[in-house]
Amino acid sequence: MTRTWSPPRGDARILMYSHDTMGLGHLRRCREIAHWLVARNDRLSVVVLTGSPMSGKFRFHDRVRVVRLPAVRKLQNGDYMSRAAHRDIDQTVGMRESIISRTAREFDPHLFIVDKEPWGLRGEVRSALELLKSRGTALVLGLRDVLDEAAALVPEWERKDVLPALDGIYDDIWIYGTRCMCDPLHGLDLPGSVREKVRYTGYLQRRAPEPAPGTAGVPEEPYILVTAGGGGDGDGLMDWILRAYEHDAGLPLLGLLVLGPFMPRERTRDLMRRAEALERIRVIIFSPEIEILMSNAAAIVAMGGYNSFCEILSFDKPALIVPRTEPRLEQLIRASRARDLGLVSMLVDQDDRDPEVMAGALRRLPGQDRPSERMAEGMLNGLEQVELLTATWLPDMNRQAVT
Repeated sequence: MTRTWSPPRGDARILMYSHDTMGLGHLRRCREIAHWLVARNDRLSVVVLTGSPMSGKFRFHDRVRVVRLPAVRKLQNGDYMSRAAHRDIDQTVGMRESIISRTAREFDPHLFIVDKEPWGLRGEVRSALELLKSRGTALVLGLRDVLDEAAALVPEWERKDVLPALDGIYDDIWIYGTRCMCDPLHGLDLPGSVREKVRYTGYLQRRAPEPAPGTAGVPEEPYILVTAGGGGDGDGLMDWILRAYEHDAGLPLLGLLVLGPFMPRERTRDLMRRAEALERIRVIIFSPEIEILMSNAAAIVAMGGYNSFCEILSFDKPALIVPRTEPRLEQLIRASRARDLGLVSMLVDQDDRDPEVMAGALRRLPGQDRPSERMAEGMLNGLEQVELLTATWLPDMNRQAVT
């Protein structure tokens, strides 16, 4: 088969890996970092390896190239399956591993940043890591602020044999958060040689992109934005919000619901049918520039994934978090800690979804303290710190900011 893709070449090259099996979080985090870095270094090119089927819906800088991996879906029980009905998971992972290794070999990056999974999905990044290690490429593992509770993370990482990667492969471990919020490695028996590699960057600040808000479908009246991220497990949140508006027709603010592209079709149809009967509800499926909707919102209700939390802090919005508790406790841990710090309020879905409880929370939400009133200094310095850390691994080229 003739190759039609050739990797971009620049004086400095960064390869990023985002396994993407559930939601949009990993891809959006990698995209944010890549765009920040190329905007400040006009001799840098970035390639992002991603398994997200939604990658084509996002705009990328012309020096950020996306290489699509065959898509995999994570099931609620933690297992994986191919999104292609004619291929099993082993065949799909084999194809992904081949693409990853070939891209790493031909792009020959100065720096390889792996998001969250030290060996990649089912070990698919191991070969590329070993190849690049032998070439002297700098290897960095990037972790969100929370992974899971220690009782679940410890056996998972033991099963995946993560310690050899942390100790012998990676040069740095970047945590995209602050120590005062969470330690994602809490409970792991890690040697000092691994702990010495850990760098807390702070959270990754977001900005609303162009086009202007008026062209992005932003409601003219004040509204509460309700987002479930990718939406694969967000129907419970949306159901609870609709129950509140069905129960209390006098709720003062419009509710703008972004269901997410991965929500099951039957649930999407059911939620949209109910929303059509409510005067104070608007629904969209997906927005590739949800930052615009967030920056214009009076308040935000979210499940509390990493990116949503960064956006709540960045746009300084009163926020209510309704975290998921399956298959990981990541969102519950983050939301509980943020609530304790006074950054957000929180409700936990215990399946009863009392509409009066949610309606009361929505009424109180716009008057809630903004995160900036409680936020620690430097909490949103993540992108600047990533830029400084990245510079230590790239060739000295008298970097110039792009205006």
